[in-house]
Amino acid sequence: MPLARAWSVALFGVDGVLVEIEADIGGGRPRTQIVGLPDASLNEAKERVRAAVRNSQRKWPDELVTLALSPAALPKGGSGYDVALACAVLVAADQEPPERLDRTVLLGELALDGRIRPARGVLPALIAARRAGIRRAIVPAQTLAEAALVTELEVLGAEHLTEVLDWLRGEPDTLRKAHPHPPAQAEQAPDLVDVLGQPEARSALEVAAAGGHHLLLIGPPGTGKTMLARRLPGLLPALTHEQALEVTTVHSIAGLLSPKSPLVVTPPFIAPHHSCTVPALVGGGTGLAKPGAISAAHRGVLLLDEACEFAPNRLESLRTAMEEGEIRLARRDGVARYPARFQLVLATNPCPCAPARDFDCVCAPNTKRRYLSRLSGPLLDRVDLRVQMRPITALSRADPTLPESTAVVRARVLEARARAAERWQKYGWLTNAEVPGPTLRREFGLPRAVNALLDQSLNSGAVTARGADRCLRVAWTLADLAGAGQPGAEHVAKALDLRER
Repeated sequence: MPLARAWSVALFGVDGVLVEIEADIGGGRPRTQIVGLPDASLNEAKERVRAAVRNSQRKWPDELVTLALSPAALPKGGSGYDVALACAVLVAADQEPPERLDRTVLLGELALDGRIRPARGVLPALIAARRAGIRRAIVPAQTLAEAALVTELEVLGAEHLTEVLDWLRGEPDTLRKAHPHPPAQAEQAPDLVDVLGQPEARSALEVAAAGGHHLLLIGPPGTGKTMLARRLPGLLPALTHEQALEVTTVHSIAGLLSPKSPLVVTPPFIAPHHSCTVPALVGGGTGLAKPGAISAAHRGVLLLDEACEFAPNRLESLRTAMEEGEIRLARRDGVARYPARFQLVLATNPCPCAPARDFDCVCAPNTKRRYLSRLSGPLLDRVDLRVQMRPITALSRADPTLPESTAVVRARVLEARARAAERWQKYGWLTNAEVPGPTLRREFGLPRAVNALLDQSLNSGAVTARGADRCLRVAWTLADLAGAGQPGAEHVAKALDLRER
């Protein structure tokens, strides 16, 4: 019997590795074995594949079938190898010709009747295949629109294993070709004009959008904390093509993509419930870790509503990702790396009883302190803007003019972001929030008179060294919004005020 080869892809975080699948028939009693560090779901593939082959009017070999997945030392998991395994076995059994398998990647899970089910991570898998020199891919028909996002690769879709086998025999028009799909439409975000009052919070939201800063909103219930947070994505610029592919890659692995419009073109908005687990928030799982909410919010907004209801270990798990813009998760089968450059918005009541006015609070001082202490000092030190929300005192406006809409504020945000992007262009940064502190202090240092108030705050212990760096970033954002060449003393003072509230 000849040795047959097929190709698939193993994913490790957002990175893919080309996997060579070899099939050998004979040399022992009839059974099927898979070698190459398969996990439980991949080990079960031999039963799925055998049934799918029989139900596709093909004969499964009555001899020992050995399937080897290389690189052998690389852990492999999931059900996306099924189609490649089936084709390799049938070619090794001389039931199908081998020519078209050469340098063709096959992805998809097989149902027992031979139907091809979609697999997660098609986009990053095909990007890795293209990088490895592959020029053709067969994917589940349901993921054809997602696969078509990868250029310089011939992409074909199949709904049933028989379609793939007929294609191997050279029959024309058995597989679907990817057709150009219309550009994804940006989702309509809620408008800022709906928010009643809250001038300080609206101003802080604009600063957060212009500089990519993290934000804390604290105040009584019903003051618009969640409303404001949900309107932040509408102030952010649309994702560039490169950013859209980054976000779409993560959403593909997480299984969050829409089949009709797979490319994510608007900043995502993710708001997990306060009962979520640490793996759900930052990523996790057995074997190889899967992405969590912070990676799903990459290049977008992560809202932790009722933040003080989150368990402290959930909140503390965010600290490294907030600094580095990515999360590295070590598990049994290796280390998975996922991007996590999100804007964090924390929204919380000031105490458990959450009265409409502070003087109606019935919480003991220790109770209130214990409640707010879930937001630890190290976590808050990474939050650039902190806003105390005003209680709503009237539903009717004394001023008949409408507040500014999202479109008006967004125009100012885009101008400020353009100034920042031009300034940091040679460094590769897009927003002020990404700029390291040493660069701000050495290459873009401000005069001593401008920094005087910040130095006093450092000397008195009002801010930490990290907090001072973050104040400088906010000061640059305020200067960009004002159209100034560099921050002045008033911008530094405003940045400190926004931090110390």
